[in-house]
Amino acid sequence: MKKSIQLIALSFLVLLSTSIATAQDKARQIEDLLNKYKEYGQFNGAALVAENGKVIFKKGFGEANMEWNIPNQADTKFRLGSISKQFTALLIVKLAEEGKIKLDVPITTYLKDYPKENGDKITIHHLLTHTSGIPNYTSAPNFFKDKARNPYTPEEFVKTFSSLPLEFTPGEKFNYSNSGYFLLGYIIEKISGKTYEQYLQEIIFTPLKMVNSGYDHSDVILKNRAAGYEKHGKKVVNAAYLDMSIPYAAGSLYSTVEDLYLWDQALYTTKLLSEKAMESLFKPYISAGRASYGYGWFIDEVDNGTKDKIKTVGHGGGINGFNTIISRYPADKNLIVLLNNTGGTVLGEMNDAIKAILYKQPFNQPKKSLALDLLDIYTAKGLTAGNEAYKKLKNDPVYAIKEGDINRVGYQLLQDGKKKEAIEVFKINTETFPKSGNAYDSLGEAYLADGDKKLAIVNYKKSVELDPTNEGGKKVLAEITK
Repeated sequence: MKKSIQLIALSFLVLLSTSIATAQDKARQIEDLLNKYKEYGQFNGAALVAENGKVIFKKGFGEANMEWNIPNQADTKFRLGSISKQFTALLIVKLAEEGKIKLDVPITTYLKDYPKENGDKITIHHLLTHTSGIPNYTSAPNFFKDKARNPYTPEEFVKTFSSLPLEFTPGEKFNYSNSGYFLLGYIIEKISGKTYEQYLQEIIFTPLKMVNSGYDHSDVILKNRAAGYEKHGKKVVNAAYLDMSIPYAAGSLYSTVEDLYLWDQALYTTKLLSEKAMESLFKPYISAGRASYGYGWFIDEVDNGTKDKIKTVGHGGGINGFNTIISRYPADKNLIVLLNNTGGTVLGEMNDAIKAILYKQPFNQPKKSLALDLLDIYTAKGLTAGNEAYKKLKNDPVYAIKEGDINRVGYQLLQDGKKKEAIEVFKINTETFPKSGNAYDSLGEAYLADGDKKLAIVNYKKSVELDPTNEGGKKVLAEITK
């Protein structure tokens, strides 16, 4: 009997030792991966990875403040952008669980000052699932130029879009809209009698001891807050100012990778909501391209190296100077959090590679982004030199053509008045990613800016054909084909 106990203990120790060694090997692979992305100028932020509910990796990369050479760390605070939406969604579901609101009634039930012509057709469920048809305020022409720097109360800002015509019948389709989540914050204030910030703190952050999370305010002195930067090719500049009353319940929160781990763990419990109410957040209510959308979460199925696919719930965020991603794999209690403070970068690509490491699958090694070199050449040497550089470098195995990077470079050139160069860059995306509606939309925009309405129409039509949810493209197309 004594020998049996000893054998069991020995077997347990062997299994434990193997498990620790495996986790350490995965952590080493993740660190090597992110170091390479850092070397290639594609990651500057913080990362946390958990496996089976336990943190196996967390670390900062690059600098939180480049002017003072202050490094990013695991407790550095980053603006979250649209990751904020999942917190707003939980607050709404909490109010519904308490019987203070209903999700299937018109929003005019709670917003008496909202125009009834539209408001009587839109439910809170529509707002939560991006199916309201309300135009996305951040997509409005000259939004960042005309409004983004100015402070607004929630009531004042709602009036800037509440009377606009709906883009489609509510419930008919998915079209991502920050306007809907802004309205949800306003509804929370109306029902709770507290500010969105106060209610968020009371219901989520304080109970979960998320002491490094909150509603960001530019004027507040906030310890360990990362500065936001943008990349213009390889050049880094300070991000443009954005008044944080604008993103509001759609994107104004800040947090750390460590606090987002606390958030992730709480979502497996009934600390915040009942089990049934929690499940309602993660139901696939509406198709959203390749994935589905729940309440504040994208829902998908991914390969885990077996015959069966596993469910993943996650969301990305982008706001001046920052982009972010959180990916949860509930069946295994795995988590990936990446927070970056140099504007848009390939976090989705990094997330996929880390997921592959967790599930012992092959993955693509990081490559330099061709877009960054092209921007410098097109800017400094012009159209012909840029085209020649592209022909030379596109087959170089050190480089990769990354759709998001190419798109950002195209818009940078367009903003700088280099319309012909922008057209050539956007063409690279349509040739490399021929099934991307967004690539054709961008090329159409560049042709329109250059005065070529005929080719603009061709590319907008192709964009809408590939992506029927592209309401902005449909609107432009309708205007230029009158």
